[in-house]
Amino acid sequence: MPLLRGPGGEASDHVFKAAITACGLAILGLLVLIVYELVLRSSLSWHAFGLKFFATSDWNPVNEQFGALPFIYGTLLSSFLALVIAVPLAVGVAVFTTEMCPRVLRGPLSFFVELLAAIPSVIYGLWAIFVLIPLLSNYVEPFLIKTLGWTGFFAGAPFGYGVLAAGIILAIMIIPIISSITREVLMVVPQHQREAVLALGATRWEMIRIGVLRNARAGIVGGIILGLGRALGETMAVTMVIGNNPQIAKSLLAPGYTMASVLANEFSEATGDVYLSALIEIGLALFLVTIVVNALARLLVWTVTGQTARANA
Repeated sequence: MPLLRGPGGEASDHVFKAAITACGLAILGLLVLIVYELVLRSSLSWHAFGLKFFATSDWNPVNEQFGALPFIYGTLLSSFLALVIAVPLAVGVAVFTTEMCPRVLRGPLSFFVELLAAIPSVIYGLWAIFVLIPLLSNYVEPFLIKTLGWTGFFAGAPFGYGVLAAGIILAIMIIPIISSITREVLMVVPQHQREAVLALGATRWEMIRIGVLRNARAGIVGGIILGLGRALGETMAVTMVIGNNPQIAKSLLAPGYTMASVLANEFSEATGDVYLSALIEIGLALFLVTIVVNALARLLVWTVTGQTARANA
C-alpha cells in the first residue's frame, strides 16, 4: 500500500532537510572557526619567529624568546613510547576476545577493556602519582639503570617522574581505543577465510596470522594511529607525571614537556602578547597534527570495513 503524504508533508520535508543540513554545516563551521581563531591569535608569534619557532629550544618568557622544539620532542617521544607498550597488549587482547576467548567471557572482558576509556584523565594521573611513580622510582628504574644504563636511554637518577612514566600512563589510556577498533576490524573479516586457511592444514596461530591479521592490517594500523592521536593530545595525566621541564634529553628517565602540558601549565600565566601568541601557536600545531592523524586513521579503518561491506553485498 503506498504511503500517503499528509497535509503539509512537503513543507515538513523541506524543513527537516534544512535542519539536518544546518547541523552538518555547523560542525564544519565550528572547525573553520577554531582554525581561524588559532591562526589569528598566533599571528604575533608567526611574525616574530617564523618557522624557526618549531626548530629552536629556547623558551624564555622574560626575554620573549620562544621555541617549541622541546615540547614537540616530548610529545613525540612519550607518544611513541606509549605505542611501543600499548600496541602488543591491545592487539593481543583484541585477538583473544575475537578468536580464542570463551563466549561466556567475551562480553565481560570487552566491557572491562572499554571501561578503561571512560576513566577521567585526572584519575589516571592520581593513580600514577600514588602507585606508578613509587613503583618506578623504587624498583623499575633502578633495575633499568643497572642493566641498561650503558645505552644512555636509562641514565640518571630514579625519581619516577619523567618521560617513561608519561609513556606508561599514555599506554594504559590508549589500550582500549586500539583494542576496540582492532576487535571491530577483526570481526568483519569473513568467516570463510578462517575456514579456508584451516582447511589447508594450518594451525590456529597460522590461521590467525595469515587469514585474519593479514587481511585486517590496514584497519589495525588505523586503530593504532587513532590511539596515537589520543596520546598526542592527552593533557592532564601527562602533566602530572612527566616532570614539566623543557629540555631535550636522550634518557627516558629525564623529565620532559609536551605541547598539551605547556598549554595547561602556562596559558593562565602568560602576560605578554608574544608569550600568549606563542602558546596559541603551539595549540594550532597540536590541533592540525591531531586532525591529520585522526583523518588518516579513519581512512585506514574505512578501507577494511568498507571493502568487507562491499564484498558481503
